[in-house]
Amino acid sequence: MDRTTQLTVHRTDISTPVRTSGPPPGAGPTEAGPPGYSVYDPADPVGSLRVRAARVLEGNWTGSSTVPSQGLYPHQWSWDSAFIAIGLRHLSPLRAQSELETLLAAQWADGRIPHIVFNPAVPLDAYFPSPDFWRSSTAGRAAGAPRTVQTSGIVQPPVHALAAWLVHCADPVLSRTRGFLTRVYPRLAAWHRYLLHRRDHGGGGLVSVIHPWEQGMDNSPCWDAPLSRVAPAPPRSFRRADLDHSAAEDRPTDLDYGRYVRLAADYRDGGYADGPGGFAVEDPAFNALLIASEHALARIARELGATGTARHARAERLTAALVERLWDPALGMFLCRDVHTGPIHERGVTGLLPLVLPGLPHEVVTALVRTVHGPHFGLGARTRLVPSYDLTGEAFDPHRYWRGPAWFNTNWLIERGLRLHGERARADRLRAALLTTAGESEFAEYVDPCTGAGCGAAGFGWTAALTLDLLHEPCGPGGSAYPATTGTSGASEENETVMGGVRA
Repeated sequence: MDRTTQLTVHRTDISTPVRTSGPPPGAGPTEAGPPGYSVYDPADPVGSLRVRAARVLEGNWTGSSTVPSQGLYPHQWSWDSAFIAIGLRHLSPLRAQSELETLLAAQWADGRIPHIVFNPAVPLDAYFPSPDFWRSSTAGRAAGAPRTVQTSGIVQPPVHALAAWLVHCADPVLSRTRGFLTRVYPRLAAWHRYLLHRRDHGGGGLVSVIHPWEQGMDNSPCWDAPLSRVAPAPPRSFRRADLDHSAAEDRPTDLDYGRYVRLAADYRDGGYADGPGGFAVEDPAFNALLIASEHALARIARELGATGTARHARAERLTAALVERLWDPALGMFLCRDVHTGPIHERGVTGLLPLVLPGLPHEVVTALVRTVHGPHFGLGARTRLVPSYDLTGEAFDPHRYWRGPAWFNTNWLIERGLRLHGERARADRLRAALLTTAGESEFAEYVDPCTGAGCGAAGFGWTAALTLDLLHEPCGPGGSAYPATTGTSGASEENETVMGGVRA
């Protein structure tokens, strides 16, 4: 393996990550990991959680990006890569930069970042929908799909600018030497432009998703009502590869999957032209992550010599729109909004994730914290980790995909949000539960929220990556995406936080 693609932490390597402990510069590395991965800290023995997480990422590395899992998800996924880069920065900022650069190289001319970038070496029948379903280079020609790489035509939550800023802060010297931010900033700006200009289907300033796969929480009960209007594709018109790797009772039903296929096929057959079709939903988490990334883009702009003021102002306007359109004070959380019929009265974890935002009104933050720990999500009482859906809901299932299980990326976001808003004790308890559960479940894709029993794929990329981020330290280095004047605590720029991280 080429030296530039090794997960190495030698002090003489230009990709040296930020460290908070370990021997002084010049000391020899201790071999305690997979081939090509040298752990510098002798306190990390073979079998430690840190080394085990690094092994997962090394095993899922393809040479230019990281697959979510080696069997079930053999390609590059958009928001997975953003979360993976956040963890990789603690091992190799160079590899973390490569993760994002590989994804952005597949961006369409209209600005969209596709939710899957396909590896041509993977057989077509290994995953469905495969490249021959999406037909990106032909069906997406008018939208500017790349000709040299095959992708899907839909998108996923915009975590990328936040990830890029955190990766930069892990090694600013390397980032500046390589011109990392200079190269990714125009692409990230185009991505946000696409979302803000092409996806405001509700007319209130927020972005709409046009497929459950775009929001990332594919099988959430929040989608049941709008999906019920979609006629499913015929069962024999597609073959589900996911059932080769997971039990049917843990995955979406055939009926729901048929509706997913119908939505995607109709979008493809329309040349991937955007408009408020049969499924168009304003989602709290998708918009909250866009806002967080707008703050991050402002910090990137400042690093590159601009002021970033306009982007911070846009983030504040979007936060106000999010509260105005999606906040439900009676339920103490945000709701999804079907642009055709109005609010969707289902309590999904998506309605808690705006907690990561610094500009929320105090009463909103207080209510969200109460809801996280209340009877519907039960954190610290009934549940070890925050479930993906209401514990008291009729559709709750602790094992079925996004209908109850706990996921590491959503819990990582909630941990960051709690820490951001001064709930340090609660954040510490959630962090400890995440680390324990990651190790016990062998870095499972998702887990039973009450017992922590692993479900889905083992050795899952973002589970391992976010474990590394949490291990780095509770308030670890990473840089801030937020301006000095935001946040509930009125913190100055010198001690401001971004999802729990302090300024580099």
